[in-house]
Amino acid sequence: MLGHMDGETLHEVVARTAMGLPAVEETAPFGEGALVYKVVGKMFAMTAELRGVPIVNCKCAPPHGAALVRDHDEITPGWHMNKQHWITLAPGDGIDETLVEDLVANAYDLVVAGLPRAKRPIDPVRRTLPD
Repeated sequence: MLGHMDGETLHEVVARTAMGLPAVEETAPFGEGALVYKVVGKMFAMTAELRGVPIVNCKCAPPHGAALVRDHDEITPGWHMNKQHWITLAPGDGIDETLVEDLVANAYDLVVAGLPRAKRPIDPVRRTLPD
């Protein structure tokens, strides 16, 4: 039992974590109520509401995502996304601030690692600015 994370806190932790990473922009391409976090124009996380419940979509490596879905009732395959490469987090007792921060940072690192080297705002392995 990690302690209950409510939807408002879930969205706050995602926004704070995402905006604390280099070269991140917060956008609203889908209209009001959904915020998309992008690095160099590529989405890595999104906050939204599903049937009135605050949720978060995060990019995630398939084996990691499958394990998270298996181990946490609050984590499901990505809503409206590629189910292999995205997960959806919902409020609940099985997630905490540290897990959410780690998943957002991990999503960011996955996207950065997929960028051409010249466009990467940081080295995703060392989390340092490029030379």
